Amino acid sequence: MDKLKKAFERYFSIGPKAAFIVVLILIGSTVGVNAAKKTIVVAIDGKETKIVTFRKTFKNVLEANDIVLGPKDKTMPSIDTVVKKIDRLDIKRAIPVEVAVDGQNIEVLTTEDTVDKMLEEEGIEVRNSDRVLPSRTVPVENGLKVSITRIDERVIKVSESIDFATVVQKDEEALNTVTKVLQNGQQGEKVITTKVLYEDGKEVAREVVNEAVEKEPIKKIVSVGTLAAIKVSRGGSINDVVYRKALRMQATAYTADYASTGKRPGDKGFGITATGTTAKRNPNGYSTIAVDPRVIPLGTKLYVEGYGYAIAEDTGGAIKGNIIDIFLNSNSECIKWGRRYVNVYVLK
Repeated sequence: MDKLKKAFERYFSIGPKAAFIVVLILIGSTVGVNAAKKTIVVAIDGKETKIVTFRKTFKNVLEANDIVLGPKDKTMPSIDTVVKKIDRLDIKRAIPVEVAVDGQNIEVLTTEDTVDKMLEEEGIEVRNSDRVLPSRTVPVENGLKVSITRIDERVIKVSESIDFATVVQKDEEALNTVTKVLQNGQQGEKVITTKVLYEDGKEVAREVVNEAVEKEPIKKIVSVGTLAAIKVSRGGSINDVVYRKALRMQATAYTADYASTGKRPGDKGFGITATGTTAKRNPNGYSTIAVDPRVIPLGTKLYVEGYGYAIAEDTGGAIKGNIIDIFLNSNSECIKWGRRYVNVYVLK
C-alpha cells in the first residue's frame, strides 16, 4: 500500500484522469501477484516444511528449493501435478533392503511398507511353498535383511524286489541226506513311494509314504528227508539200517524160564508176549523185546545195538521209561548180557 500511495502522489500532478489509470494498474498488479502466490506443505517421510512459491508444478517447486528425488522415491500426488493455492506434497524416501535369494544377495531400494509388497514390487517371485524370513507381513525397515529359501517337494517311485521265502517240508520216507526242490521260488516286486524335501536344491528330508506290492513272491518249497542210516554187519555184509529216531536206553535181558517170567513149560501163557505172540530170538529176523509202551509203542520195529533187529511185542513190570528188555534163549545168555546202555534205533 505504501508503494501505491507513493505512485499516487507521484502521478497525481499529471491530471486526475491519468492518475486514476495509474492507480488501476497498480491495484491490478498487486491483485495478480497475490493470486499467483501459493503456499504448500512438503512432507518428507512425515517431516513437514512450508514453502511459499509462485511455481506452476510440484516438480518446479522441488527444483526451485533444491529438493532432489531418488529414482525409487515416491510422491503423492505426482510431481507433474499443477500446484493449487494451498496444497500438499508427500514424499516417501526409498530405503535400502538386502534380499538373499537363489544364491544371490540383491541390494534394493524400496518405499513399500511390508516385505511381501517389497518383493512384489521388485519382481522377486515367491511361491507359497517357499520360506521367507522375516515373515512377509513384517514392516520394511532401513537395512532389513530378507532371506528366501526355495522349498521343493518331489515324489519318487522306485521298484524293489521282494525276496521269496523258503519253506522246508519233512519227508518221513527219505533219508536226511536227500533234499528235493518241490517248487522253485520267484522274487516279487514292490513300488516304494518316497517324498523328498529340498531346500535351495539340497535334500533335507525324505519319508516313505507308501509301499505297494505289484507282484507277490512265490515261495520255494524244499523237502528234506528225516530218516537216518547206520551201517551194520549182517550175514558177513555191511548193510544200511534206515531209522526215524535214535534213543539211548538201558537194556536188560530175559528168557522164557521161571526166573524171568514166573511160568514153567505147560503153564498157561508160558512164552507168550503181551501182544499174544511167542517170544523169540531170531538172529536172522526180528527178535522180541519188552518195552514201556509210553516210550516205544508196541509193534514198533527197532534195531538194538549189539542185539540186532527187534520188534516191541512184550511188556514187563520192571520195564518203565527208557528201559528195554531183550529176549534171549537161555538164562546164561541173559547173565552174560547183564545190564548195559545201548543205542536203540526206531526203524522206518
